[in-house]
Amino acid sequence: MTADLQACPGLPLGDDLAPVFAQPWMAQAFAMVLQLHQKGLYTWPEWAAALSAQIAAAQAAGDADLGDTYYQHWLAALESLVAAKGAAQAAELARCAQAWDHAADRTPHGQPIELRAADWDHA
Repeated sequence: MTADLQACPGLPLGDDLAPVFAQPWMAQAFAMVLQLHQKGLYTWPEWAAALSAQIAAAQAAGDADLGDTYYQHWLAALESLVAAKGAAQAAELARCAQAWDHAADRTPHGQPIELRAADWDHA
């Protein structure tokens, strides 16, 4: 798997070549990418191309590429690839993001974010 991870452009790796995460959502996004790859939704070259395209688009839009936005690109690439492969529609992904944002807004800092039925009412 290390060789696969090294094919991901810009992936922050520690000294042991394991991924480094600053926040739990980053690890969750990482895990989703691995799981969907293992399920056969896309190949590593497809994933690397989607991630590279997201990073290039962000840089063209002015992203300073300091590493602090890397997993935002990771998540955007995941969303675009999932939609492109027909695993979920873009509108469905947007609705999920809105529900998550609502849950995050009502969650005190430092507490785990939990989705509730009412969060979907705002999506």
